[in-house]
Amino acid sequence: MHKPKAIEYFLFVAFLSLYIYIGYEVSRHETGLLFSAYFAAFAVYVYLTLVSPRESSVDFWFYGSIVLRALFLFSIPNLSDDIYRFIWDGRLLASGNHPFAQLPIFYIDNNVSIQGIDEDLFTKLNSPEYFTVYPALSQYVFWLAASLSPNNVNGSVLVIKIVMFTAEIGSLFLIRRLVSNFNLPPSRVLLYALNPLIIIELVGNSHLEALMIFFVLLAIVSLNNNRDVLSAVGYAAAICVKIIPVIFLPVLIQRLGWRKGWKFCIITGITALVIFIPLFDQQIISGFYQSIGYYFNRFEFNASLYYIVRWLGWIIFGFNIIQYAGIMLACLALLLIIRIASHTKQASSASESIVDQDVITQLMIVQLIYLLFTTTVHPWYLSMLLMLAVLTEFKFVLLWTAMIYVTYAGYTTDAFRENLWLTAIEYAVVLGYLAYEIIWERKYFRLSLR
Repeated sequence: MHKPKAIEYFLFVAFLSLYIYIGYEVSRHETGLLFSAYFAAFAVYVYLTLVSPRESSVDFWFYGSIVLRALFLFSIPNLSDDIYRFIWDGRLLASGNHPFAQLPIFYIDNNVSIQGIDEDLFTKLNSPEYFTVYPALSQYVFWLAASLSPNNVNGSVLVIKIVMFTAEIGSLFLIRRLVSNFNLPPSRVLLYALNPLIIIELVGNSHLEALMIFFVLLAIVSLNNNRDVLSAVGYAAAICVKIIPVIFLPVLIQRLGWRKGWKFCIITGITALVIFIPLFDQQIISGFYQSIGYYFNRFEFNASLYYIVRWLGWIIFGFNIIQYAGIMLACLALLLIIRIASHTKQASSASESIVDQDVITQLMIVQLIYLLFTTTVHPWYLSMLLMLAVLTEFKFVLLWTAMIYVTYAGYTTDAFRENLWLTAIEYAVVLGYLAYEIIWERKYFRLSLR
């Protein structure tokens, strides 16, 4: 490893200072302070990865990015309150109660005596009127946190953060292996490793995308090493963290061919079933079904196509048509994903990589379709898209990871009000740059013709 230049030491200290400030000092309603720190960190990121990348310093920044993640281990998530639902679910499981059995309000209204399930924690939940939306493997992480620290929120947060931090380290090494396999510049891994959104949201705010991405990467690397069973197990684990990766199945089946593809699906399904067995009963069926329904017909945040459909619905029908629009857009997205999958070329020989750069690009497009057609796009939802994008020629996701932070402008000390003008600007800039990459630079067409 070459010795870093003095400016790189300076920029590393700048990163350290900015992340300590974001992780331990800023609240999400302090818009000016948050934006100043975040975009300053993003400017350093752009300089190191795009303006003046140095291949000789990749190892320094690769391991430095692990240190930057470790900075957040002892902070309490300050930009998201999802962590409190994680702890709530974990305490229910640790006490022998099914997290899908009752709504949170049930335990408060009926004065149910469960260790740690109290009004103080209840007031911190962001969706107490809804069932939990987290699948089995996520629930086991929550249970572990509650079991190791049954009476202390900070202790439970630390356990969850350690899990996400460990998953992120695994992801960094797997991405670096794929970068090498695809003959990309070694510095490409830094586009993910140093991205401020990834560092802040996945470790700082403890979002489950860290664990999901690790298992998706494990599945991809295992497929390319002809370890089909391990790949299917990893893929099932990703789905059992958050169900989103299931949208990649059409592309993977087409790439593997029907015989190997359905074998992959069967192993994935059996593994997922085994993971769910300890929680499997009528409660999880009804509760999870309601959770998925709420996602499509209740939740709305930072959407793109859905907001246009909602606006048209108000004009034509005079009310919010989310209960119809959410499902309609999901169906359209599924049709588009199947259409994309139909263009996936089946691997022609055993020596050919199952998941090459073209397949990664198609997976990225599938994930993009999901994000454009869904009703809710939180900042951390971009993490999977970014992971895939850094293995392709596309750069629009990097821009999006900067622009999406304008969504935090809607938070105040006691409420949230979304600024639709900022949302419109966000999508106009990001989709405009995507159009430039496709039409002017013809990136997708070059990959299709390869």
